[in-house]
Amino acid sequence: MLNAGPPETVPIVFLLDVDNTLLDNDRFAADLGERLQQSFGTTERERYWAIYAQLRDELSYADYLGALQRFRDGLDNEPALLQMSAWLLEYPFAERLYPHALETIAHLHTLGQPVILSDGDVVFQPRKIQHAGLWDALRGEVLIYTHKQKRLEAMQQRYPAAHYVMVDDKPQILSDMKQLLGNQLTTVFVRQGHYAAAAVDHPSNPEPDISIACIAELRERKLADFQPTAPVISMSAY
Repeated sequence: MLNAGPPETVPIVFLLDVDNTLLDNDRFAADLGERLQQSFGTTERERYWAIYAQLRDELSYADYLGALQRFRDGLDNEPALLQMSAWLLEYPFAERLYPHALETIAHLHTLGQPVILSDGDVVFQPRKIQHAGLWDALRGEVLIYTHKQKRLEAMQQRYPAAHYVMVDDKPQILSDMKQLLGNQLTTVFVRQGHYAAAAVDHPSNPEPDISIACIAELRERKLADFQPTAPVISMSAY
C-alpha cells in the first residue's frame, strides 16, 4: 500500500467548538438535571452534580458518563439507574442545535475547511456530535482532545493551514490559543451559554478578534473578515 504522505496545506481551517457554540449544551444539562430529579430526588441529583464537578476539575472536561459511574454507589437496586446511560447516549442532540448551525457549517465549507475541535471523552462526546448531525455536516472532520488548547501542534499536523479560525464560547480558551498561534489564528467569540455570560465581567487578554451574538451570524461573514489583517469586528456590544 502506497504511503499517502502528509496532508496538503490549505489556505484556511475553521476550528469549531461544540458545546454552547454549535448546540445548546446548557439546555441538555437542564434536561439531565430534571431527569435526575424525577428519578432519584433532590439529594441524589445534587450528589450527581457534585461528582460531575469533581470530575471536571480532575479531567478539565465534562464527563457525564464517568460521573454516572461514580454516582451508582448506593443505588445498585434502583431500576432507574440502569436507564440513565441509555437516556444520555440516546439524547436528541439534533433538537439542541442552535438555529442555522448546519447552514453556518455549509457556508464555512465555501470559505475553507471547517473542523470540529472539542474537549471531551472518547464515548459520550463523539456520540453527541453524531446524534446532533454535526459529524455528517463536518464530513467526519472531528478532533476531540482532553485539552484542545494544549494540542495545537497535533491539530496542525492533522490539518496544516496557512491560517486558522477558532470559534468558541470561552474567551479564555481563545486567549490561550491566540497567545500560542499569534497572527496565524483569528479568534471568534460566540456569546452563547453560561461561560460566555460569566465572561462579561472578566475580559480576556488578548480580547477576541471577532465577537458575535450567535453562531448564525457567521453566515454573513466573508473570507476577508477572517484574515489576520482584518479589523476587529464586534457585531454587537459585550
